[in-house]
Amino acid sequence: MILKQHARGARMFRLSFLFSGVFLITTPPTGAVQLAERTTAIVGATVIDGNGGIPLQDGTILVEGRRILAVGPSSAVQVPLDARVIDGTGKYVTPGFIDTNVHMSLAFGRRWSDTNARYWNRNADLVLQGVQLHLKYGVTTVRDSYGALLPGIQVRDAIARGELVGPRMYVAGNIVGWGGPFSVTFSGDRESELILFEEQINDSITLGSGEELMHMTPEELRVAINAYLDRGPDFIKYGGTSHFNYPTLIGFSPRAQRVIVEETQKRGLVAETHSTTLEGLRLSVLAGLDLIQHPEVVAMREITDELVELIVERGIICSLLPNKYTGDVWKKHLDEREKAAERWAELERERGAPLTLAEVRQKIQETGIEDPRSVTIGNLEMRQINARKLIRGGCIISVGPDNLLFGT
Repeated sequence: MILKQHARGARMFRLSFLFSGVFLITTPPTGAVQLAERTTAIVGATVIDGNGGIPLQDGTILVEGRRILAVGPSSAVQVPLDARVIDGTGKYVTPGFIDTNVHMSLAFGRRWSDTNARYWNRNADLVLQGVQLHLKYGVTTVRDSYGALLPGIQVRDAIARGELVGPRMYVAGNIVGWGGPFSVTFSGDRESELILFEEQINDSITLGSGEELMHMTPEELRVAINAYLDRGPDFIKYGGTSHFNYPTLIGFSPRAQRVIVEETQKRGLVAETHSTTLEGLRLSVLAGLDLIQHPEVVAMREITDELVELIVERGIICSLLPNKYTGDVWKKHLDEREKAAERWAELERERGAPLTLAEVRQKIQETGIEDPRSVTIGNLEMRQINARKLIRGGCIISVGPDNLLFGT
């Protein structure tokens, strides 16, 4: 675990590691305890310790119940005669992964309205399915930073009691200050246009923590945030800015943000934000929060040196979205830009001269091909620039790929 110390007192942000090849993360149900306490030996695997050490070739791991008894070269670790042996030859064993930003419940807008209507009464089952899929891929801890709080708590507690198999869960429920999936702050939906079912979904997500909090005085907000904390979230994520709106609006005053952070931290819980403008993020950092979701996303702007230094100085964790601008996504983006550049060069050769602005606009409308000269730095490039800047600046980094229940 990582223990963060603050002048106001110690607050724990748990990033707990278990070997992903073992998956013994909960107390087994009655009747399975005896089997779980038997020693298990994973033999012949390549072991990566997660601390930057050289991978251990032909390693052996001994596990008994929920404890790892030994890790070392197979030649040096003695396997008990009655142990259950798993052949790990050709495989890798790593510490369990932690996903610091997932959304495992039905809690999104009209894109999934039919699905919401069909499965809303099975929300807890869907949460369980989503977190078990994470466990299947070696994610032993998930932080659900936006979704339906009550189904999330139901699954979280059942896993903790050993009644269900799943990763360790931390749930936040609503993004405090936002009005649920069918709202102006989340999706631009006007309340006057909602059907009854959409209103009910909003209410079931916000549970008294929605847009009305933005209109409160600090003392009123203190009461409201504590009422929401009483419902049992593991951490609070609040809307330092609005969601998709452009221009992006700041959600809470500096005084109001400090109240949210202070009341959360008084209970030993983590306070984090969604703040996606430079000034909005700076105000949230100054409020004393613990974690920032996707700090590399600041309205197509390069994050300032001053802001990076402030984040580092205060030891705030940065939960990044590298899956949005690395790997296959990045390769596809570069390929598309290259093809667009080739196509525009071809169009200009056909004309025998550079295209006029009017011709560029007409061609974009006709072909749907973006002019690579029209945008100097696109969304993906700016996110990657900011991520590199945060890493090189010395920020504490975690990975929060924004996984959704339906994998989109």
